[in-house]
Amino acid sequence: MMRLVRQFTNMTLGLMWITSLACASETTPMSVSFRSDVAPILIDNCLACHSAKKAEGGYRVDSFQALRQPGDSGLSPLAIPGQVSELLRRMTCVDASERMPAESEPLTEVQIQLIQRWLEAGGKFDGDDEAQTLTLVVTDVHYPQPPDKYPHAVPISAATFSPDCEQLVTSGYHELLVWSTENNAQLVRRITNVGQRVYAVAFSADGQTLAVGGGEPGKSGEVRLIDYPSGAIKAVVSRTNDVVLDLAYHPIENVLAIGAADSTIRLVDGGTFETIQTIASHADWVTAVAWSEDGTRLASASRDKSVKIHERTSGQLIASYLGHGAAVRGVSILADNQQVVSVGADNKLHRWNVDGAKKISELSLAGEGYHLIRNGERLFVPCSDRRLLQIDLTKNTIVNEFLGHQDWVLTACYRSGADGDTGQELLASGAFDGEVRLWNTADRTARCSWVAKP
Repeated sequence: MMRLVRQFTNMTLGLMWITSLACASETTPMSVSFRSDVAPILIDNCLACHSAKKAEGGYRVDSFQALRQPGDSGLSPLAIPGQVSELLRRMTCVDASERMPAESEPLTEVQIQLIQRWLEAGGKFDGDDEAQTLTLVVTDVHYPQPPDKYPHAVPISAATFSPDCEQLVTSGYHELLVWSTENNAQLVRRITNVGQRVYAVAFSADGQTLAVGGGEPGKSGEVRLIDYPSGAIKAVVSRTNDVVLDLAYHPIENVLAIGAADSTIRLVDGGTFETIQTIASHADWVTAVAWSEDGTRLASASRDKSVKIHERTSGQLIASYLGHGAAVRGVSILADNQQVVSVGADNKLHRWNVDGAKKISELSLAGEGYHLIRNGERLFVPCSDRRLLQIDLTKNTIVNEFLGHQDWVLTACYRSGADGDTGQELLASGAFDGEVRLWNTADRTARCSWVAKP
C-alpha cells in the first residue's frame, strides 16, 4: 500500500512540475536570439538594399556593427529609452513609401514580433564578433526538404564519381542525387540538407568526406562537409554572402581550396574546419580553383577576366594572366608546374607560361568552356555548344567530341581505369536541361543517359 501511495505521489509531483513549466511558457515568452531569429530575417528581407555594396538611405544591415549606425536620417535604428526604434517603425509603417522592405511584401506579424521582443529585451548581440557579416553570424541553417518529385529538371552544375566508382553524385535542389553507375543509372540515394543550388562537389583523399559548395545566389553561400557513408553533416565552413562556385582538395594535405562569388579564395583545414588563409586578389567572382599536382601552387579563375597563380604556403601571387579578355570559367596547372591551360567566355582554350604570364597558344572551342578535367595529357572540356571535348595536350588539338546533349554542357567528371585500362574508364557529363550522360571513352557513345530528377 505504501508503495502505491509513493508512486501516486511521485506521479502527482511530476504532473505538477510539467504543468508549471507549461504555464511558465505561456506567461514568459522565450528569449529571442539575434543570430538565430533576427539575423535571418534581415538577410532575407533587408540585405539586398542595405549592404556594403548598396546602402540605400546610407543605412546598412550587413553586420550588427553597421545595424547600430544611423543612416542618412540621423535617427538611431535601434531602441532609444522612451521611443520606438527607427528600425521597427519603418518595418511597421502603414505608409508604403516609408515601410521597409521597400517595393516588397511587408514582414509577417511573427517576424515583426520577434524583432520587437528582441528590441524590448535590449537588442543584444549574441554572436562572436559584431563586425562579422550576418551570413557568418547566423547559426547553421537546416534547409527545407526537397520535393519528393521534381516538377521539372534543374541544371546539372556539379557531378563527381564516388571513390569506388559505383555511384555518380549530381547536384539537385537542396540535395545531392546519387545514381548507380550500373543498373541503368538507378537513383539509389538522396543526400539532403544542402544549399538551394550546388555548384561544386569533391571527395577527400580517404573518400569519407564529400565537400559540397553552393548556396542561394546573391544571398548566401557555404561549404558543407558531409560524412558520405551516413550522409550526416560534419561541418559547415566558409560561409559567405554569395554562393560558393568551386572547391578542390589539396593533393597531399587535408586542405580545401574554396572559390566564391564574394571574390575571395579561402583555404580551410579539413581536420579542424578552421580557415587557414583568405586570398582576396580577384575583383569579381572566383569561378574555378585548381591545385598543381604537387600541391605547391594554386590556380584561380575569375569573372574579372583573369587567372592567377598563388604559392601554397604564403598565398603570394606568382602570376596573373589577362589574355582572355572575358570571364574565365576553368583552369588547370599542367604537370610541369610551368604551364597553365584556361577556358572561358571568349570560346578559346589558352595555354600560357607561369613565368611572365605569356600566352603560348590558343585553340578555338566554338563555345564557352567550363570547369576543366585533366588526366595526364588528356583534357576534357564541357562547352556551351552542347559538346564535351577531349583535347590532346601534346598536340594542342581536339581529338574527340562527345555528342548528344541538347543543351549547354556545364560539368563533367572522370575516373581512370586501373593500370591504364581504358575499358574501365568512367566519364560523365551534365547539362543545363538536367540530362546526365555516362560515356564509353573508346568509341564516344553514351552507355546511358537520363534526366537527373526524382
